[in-house]
Amino acid sequence: MRLWPSGELWRHADFLRLWSAQTISQFGSQISGLALPLVAILLLDASAFQVAALGVVEFLPFALFTLPAGAWVDRLRRRPILVIADWGRAAALATVPLAYLLDALTLTQLYVVGFAVGVFTVFFDVSYQSYLPSLVRREQLTEANGKLEVSRSAAQTAGPGVAGGLVSLLTAPYAILADSLSFVASALFVTRIQREELLPDADAERGSLRTEIADGLRFVLRHPILRWNLVYVGLANFFGNVMFSIFLVYAVRDLGLTAATIGLIGSLGNVGLLGGALVAPRLSSRFGAGPVLIATAAASGWSLLLIPLASGDLAIPLLVASGLGFGFCVVVYNVTGISLMQAITPDRMLGRMNASRRFIVWGVIPLGMLLGGVLGSNLGLRETLWIGAIGNSLAFVPLLVSPIWSIKTIADAEDALSETVTDA
Repeated sequence: MRLWPSGELWRHADFLRLWSAQTISQFGSQISGLALPLVAILLLDASAFQVAALGVVEFLPFALFTLPAGAWVDRLRRRPILVIADWGRAAALATVPLAYLLDALTLTQLYVVGFAVGVFTVFFDVSYQSYLPSLVRREQLTEANGKLEVSRSAAQTAGPGVAGGLVSLLTAPYAILADSLSFVASALFVTRIQREELLPDADAERGSLRTEIADGLRFVLRHPILRWNLVYVGLANFFGNVMFSIFLVYAVRDLGLTAATIGLIGSLGNVGLLGGALVAPRLSSRFGAGPVLIATAAASGWSLLLIPLASGDLAIPLLVASGLGFGFCVVVYNVTGISLMQAITPDRMLGRMNASRRFIVWGVIPLGMLLGGVLGSNLGLRETLWIGAIGNSLAFVPLLVSPIWSIKTIADAEDALSETVTDA
């Protein structure tokens, strides 16, 4: 009787350490993702705009620091950056329950903590997606990203329910301590990775930081696959965060849902994330990367139209259904798209590619959140949700005029690259 799953990555000790680190921290992040805004809503009586502003400051570092982070990551070993970022996030989050214990918690502190966590997350995420291709072979990237997405999806499935229960049991500030401890555990696992990491392009002649940042931007903007992916994801993130910046306020104040109920809705809806992570590699192999990307991009936006329809007895079923459809499609898109981008990007450009992509597609998130807060405070919460949902449902349209339809394998993508992109 086999007690351990088969497959190379299941016997890849260093990948298993990275996977364990991510699994633990992803579960922890689900707690603070719910608890931090609930601290503002329930304890500090924050307005819809102030809650949206909390989301803005959490993502503002992606607009400010992502591009230089990418250039630095391409010059440095990536594993130490991951460890430092985990310890930094742990320390920042630990200040929230401490301040609450001392009766000194303020909305300003939440903004500072959110910004600090965002800065460390920028460096972690750019390093993490650049580090994975040096840990596993290129042909293993889809499987590796699929496994990592299974963990993230499982965390997003079970995490909100656990988070809602912890917030109800411990109060929101103390629940955040669990996320702080999860980053400590993640740092310890990453520290134990044994594979020696060489400096990226150690012998290459480097230009100025500004030149390398510009090279990264040119690479993604001229790439026939990356640039269209950027357009879609940027639009989807913008309109999606017009919605999500005010969703908790809408759920608490318009629908009258408790923290535990919101957490349960999130857990049930996020089953779609887990399902998407499990089947994404097979869908990509069966139908081809391009068709899968376009189909899931369209379906994910349409599923969000159920959120502003939620009311009365149908509120919970519609919110759960929206979460199921949206989560499934987003995870399939992410596993397929990120694996493809990692595989077709030269090692020397991985940090800058990831940074340039994140700068654009995450840099619009604070703008969407800010607009959501303004519209929610002045136009109304449900009306704002309709604006975000309709915009997101149309975000996939640019993909229809792109060459992505014809991309089924890595070889197809490399052919498109050789025809249209000058080597950066």
